Amino acid sequence: MPLSPLAQRLHNLITGTANDPTYWPEASQLSAGLGAATRTVDGGLLWASYVVDEQRLAAAARELVGFLMPDGKRLYESSFVLLVVAGLAGMDAEVIARLAEEHGPIAVAEMDVLLGWDVERRALLAEAMAKSMRERPDHATPPPVVIEWLGGRPGYLDFARTILEAAEARVTAIHAGEVPYRAEKAFDDGEKRTIGRAVRLALLRDEPWLPELLDRLLRGIAVAPTQAKTLPSQALLFEIARSVQEHPTPEAISALRAARQVTRHAGVPKQLDRMFKRIEAALANRLEVAFRIPDGRLRQAVGEHTAVISTDGKVELSWWHGDKKLKTVPAAVKREHPDEVKRLRELAKQTAQQQATLVRALEAGCAGETAPPYRQLEGHPVTDRLIWEFEVSPGVWRAELGLTVPDVPVRLWHPARASVEEVRAWREVVQGKELRQPYKQAFREVYLLTPAEEETRDHSRRFSTHLLRYGQAKTLLTDRGWTGMTLGHWDWAGGSGECTAAKKLPGGLTVTWDFHLDEHSYERDGYGTTASICVSGDIRFLSGASPVPLAEVPPLILSEALRDADLAVGVTSTGLDPTGHGDYWQSYSFGALAESAQVRRDALSQLIGRTTIADRCVMTDRFLVVRGDLRTYKIHLGSANILMEPNDAYLCIVSGRDPHAGLFLPFEEDGRLALILSKAFLLANDTAITDPSITRQIRA
Repeated sequence: MPLSPLAQRLHNLITGTANDPTYWPEASQLSAGLGAATRTVDGGLLWASYVVDEQRLAAAARELVGFLMPDGKRLYESSFVLLVVAGLAGMDAEVIARLAEEHGPIAVAEMDVLLGWDVERRALLAEAMAKSMRERPDHATPPPVVIEWLGGRPGYLDFARTILEAAEARVTAIHAGEVPYRAEKAFDDGEKRTIGRAVRLALLRDEPWLPELLDRLLRGIAVAPTQAKTLPSQALLFEIARSVQEHPTPEAISALRAARQVTRHAGVPKQLDRMFKRIEAALANRLEVAFRIPDGRLRQAVGEHTAVISTDGKVELSWWHGDKKLKTVPAAVKREHPDEVKRLRELAKQTAQQQATLVRALEAGCAGETAPPYRQLEGHPVTDRLIWEFEVSPGVWRAELGLTVPDVPVRLWHPARASVEEVRAWREVVQGKELRQPYKQAFREVYLLTPAEEETRDHSRRFSTHLLRYGQAKTLLTDRGWTGMTLGHWDWAGGSGECTAAKKLPGGLTVTWDFHLDEHSYERDGYGTTASICVSGDIRFLSGASPVPLAEVPPLILSEALRDADLAVGVTSTGLDPTGHGDYWQSYSFGALAESAQVRRDALSQLIGRTTIADRCVMTDRFLVVRGDLRTYKIHLGSANILMEPNDAYLCIVSGRDPHAGLFLPFEEDGRLALILSKAFLLANDTAITDPSITRQIRA
């Protein structure tokens, strides 16, 4: 049925779809002297109304209730709008009764809470939910500011805990056989979204009662009470995973990992593994909770033997008999304690994952303007392998290895804040001690503003026009917290040929990086044309939606963002492949060194001198030059590609031998350092090469 102009206008205002919220169809209905009442959440208009004749407004609200209630689908999508117009129409009882016919008890319980609010509060939430449905129809997730706003409304926080307890009780009843099991039917769509809002609020507030409750709920919905490979609610499992991604805590991540271990569904672990990468990256932005990750060390007697999980460097599960470390799990332990062996292996794997998450958080926090709560990590073995700075007097910072100086402000050391001499000294310390740092710290690249970037002012073209392997670049950037890098099927007639990747940075900034497709980008298969290679574009920094001049971006934040771009180019460029694209391959393979390659050059300068081939090697500005008996070879320090003197002929070596046994590499982020060394050892003894594909090129 068509709505009257006033009822339609009311609907549009509540849902935020009105083009002009200051306009009403009948101006005579406006009460003189009364203006608009507006509220904003996250910058969006949530409610705009004029006080009109009470009778006419109530009539329009009753008309709108009648319009929304008969259609079940429309009722589901418009539940929050109904609560608003029910208040205006005086029809709360009738509307909640109708909603109870369409929704499960958990969703209805939320609506009961909302009916205790005044109409304006209901309208604020209704427009926020309508906006979420328009922007993300697959999830309909309100932004964090709305979740935070919900927590301050009467009764909602208590409701959130009560409803999560009710959800956990229902799952327990299903597993106990008290409620019949039907795959994927434990909760309806409305209940799933209600639980999602409750979990988000509890995670955002870091409520102490949540971890144990969430762990039980997740384990319950991840596995059937029978031996079936189904779940009580896959949809709720992924809804909670999305909640954790938005507001991660170490305990919630552990609970999700436990759910992943128990599920029998083949596809669920794969989907969760993809989500874990985004969740762990997001945890780096919540450093106030990230450092609660346990150190994972364990020493436990198992029969006559001892199991030890150590975290000094690489996480390792080892077995001991007295003071003797054994090479494998003792046969007696395998035979008598198989379940405990399995549990300890899973615990070691979980510890390794937790350590990786912690390292992500530490690395992400090193560029922040405000130092995270590093003192929470005192005694953690990861701190012993990092360089820290301590403010020993106002404005005076002293660098030390390990979290050693108590009771003074502390921050992670970063080479961008140090002199060239200090950076070189710390690199020698790390090299001399053969110290494997949790992340690339002493040898970290620094990206300073260039004259070209000063000229372009609000964007950087430093990493533009590179041809990147799209899938690999997307994976790498996603792992490092970037979103939005999506290029789909494409052809000359159109399609999703452009995208912008974005990453949230400290200080409320966002970095964006443009990508597009061109004639090199696509390959055809049986399903059409698919993006395989993308072209990188400009990098910008935004505050909200406004561009920020590069000179005004804090230097550490600028450096870390550009480092991500350099890493993506260094790992995924087609310039690494000799079958790549002509001029681009030539310029990338043997051109000027990026900052990452310059750091690699510094490390190799020290490493080569400790090897048996030192007298055959010379370092130039772009190459490691290796003298063999048959030829002299120039290994590019960026691409690891090789030219042979005297005519600079290209030498194709797919892989080389491992570098000299026992040679310590201070970092190996992309595998290029080891690759260059392996090629150098191979070519220094070129008369011993037997591979005909290599010898033919050398002797040609």
